[in-house]
Amino acid sequence: MSENTPENAEASFTAAQLDDVEQMTYEQAREELIAVVTKLETGGAPLEESLALWQRGEALADRCERWLDGAGTRLEEVRKSLEGSSEE
Repeated sequence: MSENTPENAEASFTAAQLDDVEQMTYEQAREELIAVVTKLETGGAPLEESLALWQRGEALADRCERWLDGAGTRLEEVRKSLEGSSEE
């Protein structure tokens, strides 16, 4: 049986809590990021929970940024294709 130390609990909690981020839509990730930031700002959570929330918030922010970058790239491609077709 493995020992239930804070390090083991944080490692297993963090891994379990980050697995779903990659499947989230932009809206889902943004809404949860808002909730995480609000919870961190209000304080009162134990250190381990705060660290896990911070880590999850970083992953959610990264997911949102990648969604926005992808949307920007697609918009730029559409803009270029429209400019190319108007030149013909």
